[in-house]
Amino acid sequence: MTSYLCEVGYSDTLKKMDPDHLVALVTEVIPNYSCLVFCPSKKNCENVAEMICKFLSKEYLKHKEKEKCEVINNLKNIGNGNLCPVLKRTIPFGVAYHHSGLTSDERKLLEEAYSTGVLCLFTCTSTLAAGVNLPARRVILRAPYVAMEFLKRNQYKQMIGRAGRAGIDTIGESILILQEKDKQQVLELITRPLENCYSRLVQEFTKGIQTLFLSLIGLKIATNLDDIYCFMNGTFFGVQQKILLKEKSLWEITVESLRYLTEKGLLQKDTICKSEEEVQHNFHITKLGRASFKGTIDLAYCDILYRDLKKGLEGLVLESLLHLTYLTTPYDLVSQCNPDWMIYFRQFSQLSPAEQNVAAILGVSESFIGKKASGQAIRKKVDKDVVNRLYLSFVLYSLLKETNIWTVSEKFNMPRGYVQNLLTGAASFSSCVLHFCEELEEFWVYRALLVELTKKLTYCVKAELIPLMEVTGVLEGRAKQLYSAGYKSLMHLANANPEVLIRTIDHLSRRQAKQIVSSAKMLLHEKAEALQEEVEELLRLPSDFPGVVASSTDKA
Repeated sequence: MTSYLCEVGYSDTLKKMDPDHLVALVTEVIPNYSCLVFCPSKKNCENVAEMICKFLSKEYLKHKEKEKCEVINNLKNIGNGNLCPVLKRTIPFGVAYHHSGLTSDERKLLEEAYSTGVLCLFTCTSTLAAGVNLPARRVILRAPYVAMEFLKRNQYKQMIGRAGRAGIDTIGESILILQEKDKQQVLELITRPLENCYSRLVQEFTKGIQTLFLSLIGLKIATNLDDIYCFMNGTFFGVQQKILLKEKSLWEITVESLRYLTEKGLLQKDTICKSEEEVQHNFHITKLGRASFKGTIDLAYCDILYRDLKKGLEGLVLESLLHLTYLTTPYDLVSQCNPDWMIYFRQFSQLSPAEQNVAAILGVSESFIGKKASGQAIRKKVDKDVVNRLYLSFVLYSLLKETNIWTVSEKFNMPRGYVQNLLTGAASFSSCVLHFCEELEEFWVYRALLVELTKKLTYCVKAELIPLMEVTGVLEGRAKQLYSAGYKSLMHLANANPEVLIRTIDHLSRRQAKQIVSSAKMLLHEKAEALQEEVEELLRLPSDFPGVVASSTDKA
């Protein structure tokens, strides 16, 4: 570890605003080379980006000025005219923040601008270090912390690994800024070996070992206790069992997990007597187990989902989408939800009678939310998970009505990235619930409703834009442009002339225009083939039709 000295004249104002000399450190590199500044928190990313831009020379505004204007316009397009005020101020300097508060479209656009050199500096959180290939000439760590936790060796290596990537750059530098109190810990951090890698199969519980067993039996890879135990011995967890297992053996865990799945009604055990001495226990998957397996439902929630769907049948409110939206709000996001009670009460009081009926069925009353909002004591016990899940379903319901993440983000005072993650999670879970219901005849009433809701959650746009957004490369902003220009269906796009599209649609490149037309043609062809197969199936004489003699192939 070596210390780094910045030989740059700092005014008293600059020293006060930038005690870590970040401006000096980044201006040695940008705009000709790229730089990443890792910050402990999302808010810190935005503050640092703005602080750096305040002290950058006006000359930075001229570097790739036209391309930066295009980035800003593209951000406005995907945000339906909205643009984050921080990005509006920093992008002209070639600087942007990058964290989970951005929507996926914003992140993708900014990453592309950084990769092509339009943006030269990212202030980012540690999530950028894993999975996103954005190398830099210089990587700066503002502090040896991720949120409030001290850096782990593997996190540190991931971050500094962005500097000087082989095949991309010949030089790479990493700088870690620390305080005196952290010096000893940092010395240990950079000298100790990487942390050991351990299997999390048992720690994951229902997402791990139980889900694995259900898959093994559902796919008929292993259906009896001995075969399942043999399979487990060959896993990474099995190899590490002597290190990981202190209180129970792998055999005991295998037996207990199968008992858990059987008691939960997901598996059924059959006893087969192979001889007088030998008895074998075979397992087969139940209807509920197959529904959970096919729907990839987290086993911790499959019985709760079954109960909720069953209860929903007793009084399903179809006058609005709120009830169905509640049923498809992901369970695993509920624990992270901290409702703003004033917003909750405001939204609750705007519900129609049919929507209030949904809340009543779930056991959540307006008086309860009103008391929470005013800070009054509450004697009546209400299920916290149901209350939080209903709040999240309000967010989703607003999205379905308004289709604008920015508007909903402001209404519920939530980061737009979080709102989008909720929407993506709900679209995925809605699809899972659909597959779950397809395996259970008693839930047939949900099927058509879930197909439509899944589409709405997936695209979250007005119904007329959905066919256009099935085309590769067409997001909401682009779909609106195409629709306004008269391209209102898949057939319109498939027969479009790319050159005409370029002239008609703003900020559309020749490559994008060709991709849109090509994708639309392929989709149209696939739909035509599917319809042709359906026609042939409808016109084919049924094999069980009276008087039809089965062919030799059928007999065989």
